[in-house]
Amino acid sequence: MLVHHHDWSLQRKGYLDQERHKERVREAIRKNLSSIVANESIILSDGKKTIRIPIRSLEEYKFRYDYRKKKHVGQGAGDSRVGDVIGREGEGLGPGRGPGAGDQPGVEYYEAEVEIDEIAKLIFEDLELPYLEEKSKHAVHSRQLRFGEVRKTGILPHLDKRRTLLENMRRMAKETGRAQIGPLRKEDLRFKSWEEEIRYETNAVVIAMMDVSGSMGEFKKYIARSFYFWMVRFLRTKYDTVRVVFITHHTEAKEVTEEQFFTQGESGGTVVSSAYRLALEIIRQRFNPKDWNIYPFHFSDGDNYYSDNDEAVRLADELIAMCNLFGYGEIGEEGYTNYRRSSGALLSIFNERLKNKDRFVGVRIDRKEDVYPALKAFFGRRGETV
Repeated sequence: MLVHHHDWSLQRKGYLDQERHKERVREAIRKNLSSIVANESIILSDGKKTIRIPIRSLEEYKFRYDYRKKKHVGQGAGDSRVGDVIGREGEGLGPGRGPGAGDQPGVEYYEAEVEIDEIAKLIFEDLELPYLEEKSKHAVHSRQLRFGEVRKTGILPHLDKRRTLLENMRRMAKETGRAQIGPLRKEDLRFKSWEEEIRYETNAVVIAMMDVSGSMGEFKKYIARSFYFWMVRFLRTKYDTVRVVFITHHTEAKEVTEEQFFTQGESGGTVVSSAYRLALEIIRQRFNPKDWNIYPFHFSDGDNYYSDNDEAVRLADELIAMCNLFGYGEIGEEGYTNYRRSSGALLSIFNERLKNKDRFVGVRIDRKEDVYPALKAFFGRRGETV
């Protein structure tokens, strides 16, 4: 009797290759998070779910015909004539092959189509609101997916490849006496199950302050908005009801809508104390520190009106005294790598003169790639007091 067995491994091979490639994409994203976080196509995506981003050192699988030999056979569009130059060896081969001489090796980029939510998941996996404390009023619950158990059935995106291969090896050992990987069968499959874990925390408000004065050029405003883009997305991804207050300032400060915060431009001088004064007023009126975890963040270029520095330091100390964490980001000039901190720059003044530094974090940003480290500096895991 002839028994036909389906070669299930061949049926699954395409899917497994796709999964291996997706994992390579995810690993490449992890290695390039600093450049991806500040990618303009993401910041200006207008809520699009999927974007295309260049990822260094990743090449998509493709067939190559007789790659090591010099002679190639190709097919054109059918409209060429005898004598037409179709291409010369070495043309169109990527970085390092352009016009003119160079002495640097090329860098290969693969443009991957990635969902923004997938990127956000990798960025936010180690971030949280620091120093959360129990407060007396409404509870804020954060959503976190927790690995539950391994099952024999499930959907393909939840395939646990490691456990599937282990089951395959166990079965092969029983059948052949050798621990080896063989053709996959349906009974080898193992799937992860995920449960949403609700963790109750206390009220929290984030106060986002941004300098929009004349000294904040396009690069500086873009850096500030990039940070706040990811900050807001992080808060809304990980926490259900965290409040966000938006403040812009030049010589005067005002509370604005989220849309205005990310789109409007201003000009004029800089009086930092105006933003801190407004933040303190809002806290006193709407967010009693007894009931709320409070997180003010401020981005500026550090160029404050000189006679305002004393008042800015005084109000910053007052903010820090009633807040869980106060974060200040100072943005430099684009491409100016030989920057030396001036004694008149606000970050230097804060580092020298603030009395309450335990809950103060100051960072310097000179390149787009510095945005991701700033996120980690402000929202990296710390000791919890809940």
